[in-house]
Amino acid sequence: MFNAEKIKDEIIQWVRDYFEENGRDCSAVIGISGGKDSSITAAICAQALGPKRVYGVLMPCGTQHDIGYSQELVDLLGIKYYTINIKNSVESLIKSVNECGLLVNKQASINTPARIRMTSLYAVSAIINGRVANTCNLSEDWIGYSTKFGDAAGDFSPLSQLTVTEVKLLGRELALPEKFINKVPEDGLSGLSDEENIGFSYNVLDRYIRDGVCDDVKIKERIDTLHKINLHKIKLMPSYSLGI
Repeated sequence: MFNAEKIKDEIIQWVRDYFEENGRDCSAVIGISGGKDSSITAAICAQALGPKRVYGVLMPCGTQHDIGYSQELVDLLGIKYYTINIKNSVESLIKSVNECGLLVNKQASINTPARIRMTSLYAVSAIINGRVANTCNLSEDWIGYSTKFGDAAGDFSPLSQLTVTEVKLLGRELALPEKFINKVPEDGLSGLSDEENIGFSYNVLDRYIRDGVCDDVKIKERIDTLHKINLHKIKLMPSYSLGI
């Protein structure tokens, strides 16, 4: 039922409309990991705005074993890119936190680099007059597999209503090489793939999101729990109302 050609055209037009309303002279700024989400977002923006108005930012944390994917992607699309190694920034912040008497735990050590990456994207955006693309998809957002104010942030979000399955179909409609569409997704920080981190496959998750079907009761319960406890990541910040 997913018409990839129709959705591709609609998203490209949606991006054009967004920039028409929110920055006619602005460019798209995208963190490039070489995986499907950032690759497809960059390809959409390049078609919507033209390659000259799209800037990729590669953000290894020290040495990144798969950074070649990112370099190939920006070359393929013909977009300008910058490489910002966040290793020193991450280590400096963690050192400062430890020195004030707090011990950085696993959660902080994983989320901090993601937030520094988003800070880097907004630094570039401020310099080149840009708008930062959020590259999250519906599957990740559904279970909260993102970092609040990290990769979950951004100014516009082309893929957030599409599941992983649908994003891949969109990538093929955009004629991206399969290597970018099928690259095993990983956060680049924990050393694990996305599916190893969440404990089930995206195929199972996407079927449950779209059809409400999950054959494994325990996995269904886990998905429901993750969705409930992570809704704060995708909802607007609660604010006190004066009631007047």
